[in-house]
Amino acid sequence: MILSRAVLAALFLAPLFSTGIASAAQLRVEPVSLELDAPAAAGILTLRNDDDVEVTAQTRVFRWSQSAGKETLEPTTDVVASPPTVKLRPHADYVVRVVRVTKQPVQGEESYRVIVDQIPQPPKQMVRAINLLVRQSIPVFFRARQLSAAAVSWSLAYEGDKLVVTARNEGEERLRIASLQLRNSAGQTIYFGGGLVGYALGRSSMSWVAPGNVRNFDSGGPVSISAVSDKGRINATAPAPVRR
Repeated sequence: MILSRAVLAALFLAPLFSTGIASAAQLRVEPVSLELDAPAAAGILTLRNDDDVEVTAQTRVFRWSQSAGKETLEPTTDVVASPPTVKLRPHADYVVRVVRVTKQPVQGEESYRVIVDQIPQPPKQMVRAINLLVRQSIPVFFRARQLSAAAVSWSLAYEGDKLVVTARNEGEERLRIASLQLRNSAGQTIYFGGGLVGYALGRSSMSWVAPGNVRNFDSGGPVSISAVSDKGRINATAPAPVRR
């Protein structure tokens, strides 16, 4: 079953929380991503409890894909996390193994997300309190021995009054994109901030909506695109935005 947009957004964002008198354990996950080259089929995540109370954590694996500019997470049995649930003593570490159990050979670069949830503890009696739910989403990539490098082309389009930027990756390897900036032929710029914008997965396309009021960004000429990626600087151009 493909997750709904609301659930998908929740899985990608952390932490999630409710209102009220609240407390949350300091649950950390290391490393922040896993990359495994064939024939390697297993990696390790370390869960760390930095708080003074016991923490229960649940770990699930979803296949991660992109199509028509949108993200999708689907439950999978091809990759598992073991153990799926663990209790961490105060100031303790615990190792979770992420294992690709399918016997099918890796094709290109397979992408998954490991979702680690802190399970809220029941509030103590006579105390009105709500525990925060800490959620972390860890990218995991299983890579074939031979795969083509990321090859991304860019396009821009207006959808109503929103400017949408699309990265189409014809290579098999993903591209991690941060500090994205657009500059039109009139010198106007749009900056997506200095942090992570997202990924363009292999053989996929992904879209992002430009921030702010950009109704008059179309100057009729090409748009310069700059960004930082895990493969180095990005300097590219795209045709003037089209209107849909």
